[in-house]
Amino acid sequence: MRIARWADGADVGEGFVVDDLVVPFPDGLTVAQVLHQGLDAAHALYARTDGDTGVALSDVRLLAPVVPASVRDFVAFEEHVEGVSAGVEGKSEVVPEWYQAPTFYFTNPHTILGPGDPVAPPETARLDFELEVAVVIGAVAGSDGTNLPADAAASHIFGYTVMNDWSARDLQAREMKVRLGPAKGKDFGMSLGPWIVTADELEPFLDEDGFLAVRAEVFVNGELIGHDLVSNMGWPFGELVAYASRNSRVVPGDVLGSGTVGNGGCLGELWGRNGGLTPPPLAEGDEVRMVVEGIGELVGSVGAIVPAPALPAARTRSRARARS
Repeated sequence: MRIARWADGADVGEGFVVDDLVVPFPDGLTVAQVLHQGLDAAHALYARTDGDTGVALSDVRLLAPVVPASVRDFVAFEEHVEGVSAGVEGKSEVVPEWYQAPTFYFTNPHTILGPGDPVAPPETARLDFELEVAVVIGAVAGSDGTNLPADAAASHIFGYTVMNDWSARDLQAREMKVRLGPAKGKDFGMSLGPWIVTADELEPFLDEDGFLAVRAEVFVNGELIGHDLVSNMGWPFGELVAYASRNSRVVPGDVLGSGTVGNGGCLGELWGRNGGLTPPPLAEGDEVRMVVEGIGELVGSVGAIVPAPALPAARTRSRARARS
């Protein structure tokens, strides 16, 4: 099943993509409500779908397929870490700590973009894309999403979508020298789409170790920049979900990104390997097209840079311990 949100004029629809139609959920349900009911309930809902209420997919504008409850983004591809570290730190290195646990950061759920939406970047000279696959969490009966073992965590994966984690690499590099972040280098835009493909649809692509063996490709202005198998992750998606739930909680509507695939899944990796800004950073008007086998195609474009109000630098204070 494919699940989507769309704009039809001023109206927003939510439902299934059936062949070349978008068909609203029965009972006026939303994607958020369906995620809270879980995958089995979604199948029952699909059986009740009335194709006569459908609208041609070509006549609507797809929106991000989910309004996330939260967004965690992992760094699960060793090859990506090797390349990016060469550019940021001057040497290619995967630190021992990377292998110990699947590290992630939280990003902004309020700046999610849908298919075709242009990103409005901050002032940056190193705008980049990141080709990723994301899982969307759904409800599982009897589970509160806390401290999940890996096998149980995998059952919380409702479906998959394509993710583009837009990145301002110069801002990100400054932030991470302070040993925190990324923050403003990332939180201005993340694209999701074109829809959610339910987990059962991609089961044939799972290898014997539970890794999702689908091909992912990214094109800039029609030129193939990078491609990889998603199964080159260091951990399968179920283990990412399990780690996210450790001493915490995952809930329906959470989005968990795989992190950037290797072999050119972002420009930053290639800059590190090439020793310079080749290929060049993204610029206004560039089109980034991502294609993931079994899921679909996500296209985004680069809009004009949006200057932000200036802030002063930190003031050096006296460190006095009492008022004068």
